[in-house]
Amino acid sequence: MSPTKTHGKHGDFAIEAKGLVKRFKSGKAFIEVLKGVDFDARHGDLTMVMGPSGSGKSTLIAALSGLLRPEEGRVDTLDIDNLWKLSSGRIDRFRLDNCGFIFQGFNLFPALTALQQVEVVLKFQGMPKGDAKRQATETLKEVGLGARLNQRPSALSGGEKQRVAIARCLAKNPQILFADEPTSALDGENGQVVIRLLRRAATEHGAAVICVTHDPRLEEWADRVIKIEDGVIIDDQRRTPNPDATLASH
Repeated sequence: MSPTKTHGKHGDFAIEAKGLVKRFKSGKAFIEVLKGVDFDARHGDLTMVMGPSGSGKSTLIAALSGLLRPEEGRVDTLDIDNLWKLSSGRIDRFRLDNCGFIFQGFNLFPALTALQQVEVVLKFQGMPKGDAKRQATETLKEVGLGARLNQRPSALSGGEKQRVAIARCLAKNPQILFADEPTSALDGENGQVVIRLLRRAATEHGAAVICVTHDPRLEEWADRVIKIEDGVIIDDQRRTPNPDATLASH
């Protein structure tokens, strides 16, 4: 799969967000989970968003990806001026065509084989059946599951399930990839496979990879580490990723 890069008026930025505010009602009061956050992410970068539980990091990627509408602020992404000005249907289409998502819970269909899990997303995008099967097969081989194409989730290990989820995401060749705690349910060995695949999605596929985690072991692979606490970004540093890093077990 060839890398997909968009260099529109936002330059190398896949996302530029300004002043994001998100509040949730708690009883009669409102809790402000995001407090005027500015955020950007570049094509080809693996950006780690790190912080303790409840810091606002998952809410941030939900607001960036069109899953959760902020009360204030804007999200400019690819060639779209403010994603949140679009209709809900157009936001859904934007996610389908341009974004990939990886969650700690895998979110696989129990009745489908690994191959079918990936095929179904490509068919939903409108890819012809034969092309979808070829693309799905190629991507599953890329993540090391060429011998497991016809296995259902019940026959796969946790690490294999997460690799199916990553293949489902990568098969679309997404320009933006959101990963929410993708290694938290995995041991060190499988976690390392997953983080290396995310690193490759940025380096080889040109995706803007935004990975939310509270696991400091993942910092070694990142181009950029953003730390968030209590709905505010407290630190933002670029760094040189270490492709030889190892992810020891907890």
